[in-house]
Amino acid sequence: MKCPYCDHTNTSVIETRENTEGITRRRRSCSKCEKRFTTYERVEMTDLTVVKKNGVREKWDREKIMKGLQKACEKRPISQEKLTNICDYIERKLRRRNSTEAPSKLVGQLVMERLKKTDKVAYIRFASVYREFEDIAEFKKELKQVG
Repeated sequence: MKCPYCDHTNTSVIETRENTEGITRRRRSCSKCEKRFTTYERVEMTDLTVVKKNGVREKWDREKIMKGLQKACEKRPISQEKLTNICDYIERKLRRRNSTEAPSKLVGQLVMERLKKTDKVAYIRFASVYREFEDIAEFKKELKQVG
């Protein structure tokens, strides 16, 4: 690490702290000018790409998932924190795959899986849009499976 004061390349770490967001804070000291400075390290995440049904590729958009969850959970007793946790779970699952691309079908399935465990009404709302229900019979069939 180069000293920001004298450009000397020999610096030592005095103290290291990790925070909850995965950022590492390091206090450093320059061996030449003896000034101290702080650096921050974080893991650089690769971009995720979502592959739509028609083959179009879109950059992963966390806000798009959050909006879909909020719409499905509108007027339901589900906290914003719970929705954020669902979104975090989905993103973690996608990032742990061996690919930076994920089919939109997988994203939808992960959302439905979490909603089904969280709130069955929100799950049905999301499923009806995601699966493009066209009549009452499809709703009834899904309702029977949810039980």
